[in-house]
Order: sequence, then C-alpha cells, then structure tokens
Amino acid sequence: MTRLHLVRHGPTHASGMVGWTDLPADLSDTAALARLSAYLPAQAVVVSSDLWRARATADAIQGQRTRLPHQIDLREINFGAWEMRHHADVEAETPDLIRAYWDQPGTPAPPGGESWNQISARANRAIDALIAAHPEQDLIVVVHFGVILTQLQRALAIPARKAFAHRIDNLSVTRISLGPKGWQTGAINLLP
Repeated sequence: MTRLHLVRHGPTHASGMVGWTDLPADLSDTAALARLSAYLPAQAVVVSSDLWRARATADAIQGQRTRLPHQIDLREINFGAWEMRHHADVEAETPDLIRAYWDQPGTPAPPGGESWNQISARANRAIDALIAAHPEQDLIVVVHFGVILTQLQRALAIPARKAFAHRIDNLSVTRISLGPKGWQTGAINLLP
C-alpha cells in the first residue's frame, strides 16, 4: 500500500484567488513546523509543487528524509484572469461564470485558466506517477488546497462540489492511500 501524506503549504497571508502566483509562505511558526515534521513518517519521501510556498514548506519539514525534485504538475489551480483578484470583484464582472466555477465544478474555467476537470487530470497524473515510482512507500506531498481536494474527490469517490466542502488548513495533513482494495482515506485536515 502506498500512503500519501498531503500537506498544505504554509500561509501566504494573501487575499484573493492565489493560484500560480509565486508567493512565499510565512514559516515563522517553527513550533508548528516541528510538530508537523515529527508527526510525518521518518522514512517517507518528500516532494512538492514547484511554487515557492510549497518548496519552502517542504524544505522546512524535510529533516533527514529523501527529497524528490519539485513538480510543476502539483501546482495550485491556474486562475488565469482571476488570479490574485477577490471573488466579489470577479463576480461583479462575470457572475454566471464564477458561480458556475464554484457551484458546478467541472468544465467552467476562468478566462486563461483551468477548469476543475483540468486541474484534476493534471494532479491525478502527477500523483499516479509518484505512486508508480514509489510503490509501497510513504510519500509526503507538499501542495495546495486545490490539489488536495482533487485527491480527496478521487479517494472518496465524491462529486467535486462535495470535495469543495472540505476545509484544508495551512500546514495540515490529509492522508489517503492506494492499495489492493483501492483508495482509502485517513485523517482529513489534521493539524499535528
């Protein structure tokens, strides 16, 4: 069985929709980072998104664990023209599109961005490749809200709208695994 420990990066304190903007994480809570690192399996392999906030968080919790190269396909949702904008501002311009994006996730996409189906396909490919390369191992995957939700949707076999109902805090761990009986979930949004 391959066990995924999906860790959401440290907070950015940015407001608006933060997707591919490469912001740093606030990693000043060293006690929380130490608890997180101590909670995660010592023999796990660590990988992250290529965005600075995920890479820096992975660096902070890596310890003596093996680190894999960061991966672009583990990035957050590409919000395109909505990037770094507030929901209310976008809703004032394109109310039907933004409501469809969040209320009926699937094919609606922001201009120049990606749909839920596109981020899901991208994240699934990246996670599947990690599982294939590291079978029967613990993988610490430091990523983003959207990527974690795509994997929860897959593991729980639920519609995207139900996946969006899950809270995923910064520096939290969501555990899922893949074995002979298929996907299984463990803790969701655990703060060690």
